[in-house]
Amino acid sequence: MKLHFYKYQGTGNDFIMVDNRSLFFPKKNVQLIEKLCNRRFGIGADGLILLEPSEEQDFKMVYYNADGNEGSMCGNGGRCLVAFAKQLGIIENETTFNAVDGLHFASVENKIVSLKMIDVDNIVEEKTHSFLNTGSPHHVNFCNAVSAINVKEEGAKIRYGSPYFQEGANVNFVEILNDDTFKVRTYERGVEDETLACGTGVTAVAIAAHKAQKTNKNTVKIEVLGGNLEVSFQNEGSNYTNVFLKGPAKFVFEGDIDI
Repeated sequence: MKLHFYKYQGTGNDFIMVDNRSLFFPKKNVQLIEKLCNRRFGIGADGLILLEPSEEQDFKMVYYNADGNEGSMCGNGGRCLVAFAKQLGIIENETTFNAVDGLHFASVENKIVSLKMIDVDNIVEEKTHSFLNTGSPHHVNFCNAVSAINVKEEGAKIRYGSPYFQEGANVNFVEILNDDTFKVRTYERGVEDETLACGTGVTAVAIAAHKAQKTNKNTVKIEVLGGNLEVSFQNEGSNYTNVFLKGPAKFVFEGDIDI
């Protein structure tokens, strides 16, 4: 059987896109998804995303990590899926779609996708880090120079360590550049390595930075290895609402592969 696929990337976070509106894809085949995401034996990607039908919304997002297992919300993946839906002619410039963490509104303008993320009202602040869930669980660690950190090694220690253990958390190392700009490097569970960007990660960083009074801005710029993203929000006390993740989402190529 041949699988027709599309490849998208958002600030270097890359995804295999499959139009699964006919529900043909073997969703339980973990080994197949892992092989497709493998950068040596498959197409290569940080994850695979199925675009599926939705009874009440424009479409449904089903996201798989590179290890082949269904994952939690992926911000850059969601933005890329919106661009993919536009390419397929399912939407024009605005959409609301279903994902594992609920409904998401998004808009597209000049290949820049702005995606509304979930509200955040529970931020755990410790001496060494913050922890919060922005659709996926994130450990946020502020550092002096992120370029000097071995993200894969140090991230894995935290990801598998106490209190996260096997379920794990994504790990973000953050450097403050100025009062509204941060540099971020992220270790992603499911990929088990550093990625060039992480949408839910930079969202977590922006909110954690505001909560920790490292910025008083409601729009935060984030520099990642794959480019630049922007996070905006409204805040009242510990509640963060109208959270938007904004950045480029680009089509790379499409093709067919035997599965």
